[in-house]
Amino acid sequence: MSQMSQQASLSRCPSCAEPLESGDRFCGACGYDLSAVPGRPEDHPTLTMNGAPAAPAAAPGWPSAAVPDSSDTPPGVHVPADIQGTDSGGGPLHPAPQPESPVVPAPQGPVAAGPRSPAGPVVPAPHVPEGASQVPAEAPAAPAAAAPAEGVRFDHRAEPDEYPLQAPDPRVAEPGTPGGEPTLCVACRAGRVDGDGYCENCGHAQPRERDHMEQECGPLAAVSDRGLRHHRNEDAFAVAATALPDGSPAVLAIVCDGVSSATRPDEASAAASQAASKALLAALPRGTHPQTAMHEAILAASRAVNSLADEPEPGHKHAPHQNAPACTLVGSVVTAGLLVVGWVGDSRAYWVPLDRSAPAARLTEDDSWAAQMVAAGLMNEAEAYADERAHAITGWLGADAYELEPHTASFKPDRPGVVIVCTDGLWNYAEAAEEMAAAVPLDAAVRPLHSARVLVGHALDGGGHDNVTVAVVPFPAPPQGAGSA
Repeated sequence: MSQMSQQASLSRCPSCAEPLESGDRFCGACGYDLSAVPGRPEDHPTLTMNGAPAAPAAAPGWPSAAVPDSSDTPPGVHVPADIQGTDSGGGPLHPAPQPESPVVPAPQGPVAAGPRSPAGPVVPAPHVPEGASQVPAEAPAAPAAAAPAEGVRFDHRAEPDEYPLQAPDPRVAEPGTPGGEPTLCVACRAGRVDGDGYCENCGHAQPRERDHMEQECGPLAAVSDRGLRHHRNEDAFAVAATALPDGSPAVLAIVCDGVSSATRPDEASAAASQAASKALLAALPRGTHPQTAMHEAILAASRAVNSLADEPEPGHKHAPHQNAPACTLVGSVVTAGLLVVGWVGDSRAYWVPLDRSAPAARLTEDDSWAAQMVAAGLMNEAEAYADERAHAITGWLGADAYELEPHTASFKPDRPGVVIVCTDGLWNYAEAAEEMAAAVPLDAAVRPLHSARVLVGHALDGGGHDNVTVAVVPFPAPPQGAGSA
């Protein structure tokens, strides 16, 4: 603004406040030199938009500059999202410095909305106030994963320890509002949850039904939890009780762990656990020997997982046997005086006697790279499981399995105890049989659900890096005259 225009805009003398005439250069009352009045400084506002850093703190005595709301924009005027502001004369300003946008890894899970990639869902877009324009950012392409060696599958992808939009812990989430009213987000407590399970306000994923599951069935129980680092639960279990032809009871537990590097691992584990349980419940009452029934149940679970490869995931077009759904399986059947276990993969079963002076034992051998190194005498167990390749599994259920070799074993314990059937989300924090026995409560045989909760808590306290699933199956006192296997 020029000096003359500044003088013309004065209506009263800055010194004595007497009225001025247009064009006066001196006050007629006090003689004040009007040319000495400084001009009004130019205004250069900067709008903080699209994640730009906050404006510097205002100088003492000055009010803080507020970011204009979108409602302040005159009707019909569009403000592009990449423009930081304009000066009072309408000229463009230099844009405020923008921080380098970090690459947000997409967690593996069901897609809520928007385009998908084979690697997993698109991270929900951040909330944009109504009226502000939004320029979609082009997602960076994920690097192609190297193909594993034939007959070896890596259970875990290269992924960060934490997911940026990790779902909140379901144990502290508030239940949904009764009466059919919209459910509020457990993160911001304000936004409504859409049909895909994401908050319409903050975009936060809500706890899913499978994030934490518990079931008690007669004398046995199981608990499964998403853990603290994964964005969904890819484990599944099935527990059931039945009777043999002679009327004696039989109980069974199946635990499956979805292979994270496969497509739809959560569906694979669910299909395998249900198929194996159904096969056992059909075979045992017919008089099939429990060990034979377990073998047939693993084959049935394998067929169920294989069939998923012929059902492409919605929104995906891929070859039936490319990156097929896959999981591991471990199961146990307990009858009067007989304990049977079966497995494929690296999920485990442990024997823990009620008399803790007797030794505990691991009942399964992993189908894994580490186990092969130990069996070949190339490494001791500590060295093998410390290697980054330790959890590369050599056996799994799935259409692309190298060779299916169901393992079964039967035991005749000479004393009462409990069988701990679990995924590596638990045994990673209690690997040796003695460590597992120390983590199992002393009253596990009479309080199986409580004991399963305690064991899941043990894994969460240790870090909860993986999904955690555990079934506690009591083994009763053997009949008189029964000997050890």
